[in-house]
Amino acid sequence: MAHAVCLIADPERAPLDGATVAVVQRVIGGAARWLADHEACELLVEAAGGDEIRAQAQAALGDLPYDVEVVPAAGRRKRLLVSDMDSTVITVECIDELADYLGVKPEVSAITRRAMNGELDFVAALQARVALLEGLPVEIFDEVFRERVKIMPGARTLVRTMRSWGARAALVSGGFVPFAERVRDAIGFDLTQANRLETMHGRLTGRLLGPIRSPKSKLALLRQLTRVFRLQPGETLAVGDGANDLPMLRAAGLGVAFRPTPAVAKVAPVTIRRGDLTALLYLQGIAKGSFVSG
Repeated sequence: MAHAVCLIADPERAPLDGATVAVVQRVIGGAARWLADHEACELLVEAAGGDEIRAQAQAALGDLPYDVEVVPAAGRRKRLLVSDMDSTVITVECIDELADYLGVKPEVSAITRRAMNGELDFVAALQARVALLEGLPVEIFDEVFRERVKIMPGARTLVRTMRSWGARAALVSGGFVPFAERVRDAIGFDLTQANRLETMHGRLTGRLLGPIRSPKSKLALLRQLTRVFRLQPGETLAVGDGANDLPMLRAAGLGVAFRPTPAVAKVAPVTIRRGDLTALLYLQGIAKGSFVSG
C-alpha cells in the first residue's frame, strides 16, 4: 500500500532542508516531493502499514524538531472539516480569559488543563468552571474577543483552501456560542455548535442552557454531517487538542491532534506539534502554491 511520509517544520525555528530529507530517504526510500521550501516535504513509499514506517522515519531524524506523520497516499483530499475551537483555531481557552475578569483564572485554568488531558469528566469540569463565572456582564464577550482572542496561524488558510475545492467546514466547541459565532465569521466556517450560557438581567448566572456540547456531541456532529453531505468516513478530517476531541479524531478519515496535551498526543491518530494549521493541508498533499491565503 502506498503511503505519504510527511515531514513538517516550523520554518522560523528549524527550517527543513534537503540534507535532512535525504537522511530519512536513505532509511525508508521513496521519491521526495517538496510541498513548501524549508517547511514541508513528503516521501511516497510502499509499506504495509503506517506505524512501522513512521517509527523508522522518526528514528532517522532522532531528536530533530520536525513533525513526522504517515497517511495513506490515496484519498488524501478531504471534503469535510470538523474543528475544535479553543487552543485549536484560536490561541486561548476563552473560559480561562473570562475567569480572569473575576480573579479566578488560576483556579479555572487548572481545571481546564486537567479536563483537556482527560483527567476529569468533561461535563462536570465544565459545569464547575461555568459556576465560577456567575455575575459577569454579557458585554464582557465583546471585550474578551477583541482584546484576547487571537486566530491560530494557518486557520483561515486551512478553512478557505478546503472550501475552495468544495469541502464543508464546521466549528464544534465545548466553549461558548458568543465566541464560536465570532470565530466562525472571522475564519470562514460554514456552521458552528457550542454551549449556551444562561443570563439574567444582563449577567451570567453560572449555569448552562440546553444540551451540553460534550465529546459525544462532537462525534455525533461529525457523523451527522458525513451523512448529510453523503460522504464516506474516509473523506472527513477532524482536528482538536484535548481529550474531549479524541472520539471525533478517531472516527474521522484523518484525525489530527494539534499541539495537544501530553495524554492526547500518546493516543491520537496523527499529531502536529511544530507546524501551524496549514500542516493539515500538507497532510492532504496540498502544496503551498495552491493555498488560498487568509
